[in-house]
Amino acid sequence: MTTDTPMQLGMVGLGRMGANLVRRLMRDGHRCVVYDLDTDAVKEMEKEGATAASSLHELVDRLEQPRNVWLMLPAGVVQPTLDQLAALLAADDTVVDGGNSYYRDDIARAAQLAPGGIHYVDCGTSGGVWGLERGYCLMIGGEDEPVARLGPVFRTIAPGIGDAAPTPGRTRTDGTAPEGYLHCGPSGAGHFVKMVHNGVEYGMMAAIGEGLSIIKHADAGLRSRTVDAETAPLREPEAYRYEIDVAEVAEVWRRGSVVGSWLVDLVADALARSPGLDAYTGRVSDSGEGRWTVLAAVDESVPAPVITNALIQRYESRGLGQFTDKVLSAMRGEFGGHAEKAG
Repeated sequence: MTTDTPMQLGMVGLGRMGANLVRRLMRDGHRCVVYDLDTDAVKEMEKEGATAASSLHELVDRLEQPRNVWLMLPAGVVQPTLDQLAALLAADDTVVDGGNSYYRDDIARAAQLAPGGIHYVDCGTSGGVWGLERGYCLMIGGEDEPVARLGPVFRTIAPGIGDAAPTPGRTRTDGTAPEGYLHCGPSGAGHFVKMVHNGVEYGMMAAIGEGLSIIKHADAGLRSRTVDAETAPLREPEAYRYEIDVAEVAEVWRRGSVVGSWLVDLVADALARSPGLDAYTGRVSDSGEGRWTVLAAVDESVPAPVITNALIQRYESRGLGQFTDKVLSAMRGEFGGHAEKAG
């Protein structure tokens, strides 16, 4: 499709998601001015039809007023970039932060830009590697007027109604949620919803991983096990003699299962490429959203054991619980009459 309301947008940050947002926008008839510290990334986008800028100053100069600048940057570099932009922009210009900033920072940043009449919009963006073709789910925070003004941009980036079946119980006929984007509320609301979205993702990923691991180890009754006072015996080994192809389980779960999802799609692809997942270290990072979600749950007195445990599991995957394990080992060793010492 081609939009009937083309707009001009400046994109700062041409990583995988930033570059694909530009591609999706240009395909729909929008004009993009792009900037990144990586000059090769800028040149690539220029070849594809974007207008290149060699600096933030040049990017701002090449935008028509009121200007719209989208930041697609790591959370740690948003603030210094915003500080530079604030000195270059004018009243009624809008800055969109499409990354994974902490929603409390959005509140402060909107207040920072307000005296100059510059609008600040936070936009949680979900879609990952397939967003270019499928579209990105957008969770938006900010003032009504700039959010409405950027509607054509959000509409292009979002998936649209597509072939998703209507929600059976939905009676509302207004709103943009069925199109894949939603103005969630004032400054910070978009990133708040995206933060919780990612916390939920932590829990879903952990459950999928644990489930597939239980299936992988369903052959426990076929393997010899240590028999000593320190190891609980497998009481009924005959009940665990299944050698199940985990990669095929992930594949079948993709089709018609209630747990079928993009996350299962990803793990099925990984298992197809590496059935033993030998290419993966087992180390899982957390970029902030999960812990922020847990902090919000504590502040709100909302029980969130699944998300909390999924976050702790990520810490464990990085060896951050090793000293705890050594303490447990020391206590267990002393209690049992001998220390479980290394070496």
